[in-house]
Amino acid sequence: MLYTAKAYTMGGRDGASRSSDGRLDVKLSRPGGHGNGTNPEQLFAAGWSGCFISAMALEAKKRKLALPEDLAVDAEVDLCNADGAYFIQVRLNVSLPGIGREVAQALVDDTHQTCIYSKATRGNIDVSINLV
Repeated sequence: MLYTAKAYTMGGRDGASRSSDGRLDVKLSRPGGHGNGTNPEQLFAAGWSGCFISAMALEAKKRKLALPEDLAVDAEVDLCNADGAYFIQVRLNVSLPGIGREVAQALVDDTHQTCIYSKATRGNIDVSINLV
């Protein structure tokens, strides 16, 4: 084991969450609601996109490929409801300016195989990864 993240949350989507080290301390609110906090879907989008960029850096290093400084991942996490059952679906829109489309696509595909968020959700939710 390399690391254990710990967070204490009270009040669910209308509450607050704080990490054990105090580095994360956020109010929570419902998506689209009038609260002044973030929501779990936004936190998930931020976590996955950050992890994906780090995993992409590892994949690029294997290829001896320099990543552009302005690379970005725009993560979209949809909260959905079908027949009373909630679920999420995700789109990762990856921008790799200055890298040829074929090389970028191979890099993104391999990253999706190694990113821990991608691994954790594989087969559980709909995910599309788009090179933009």
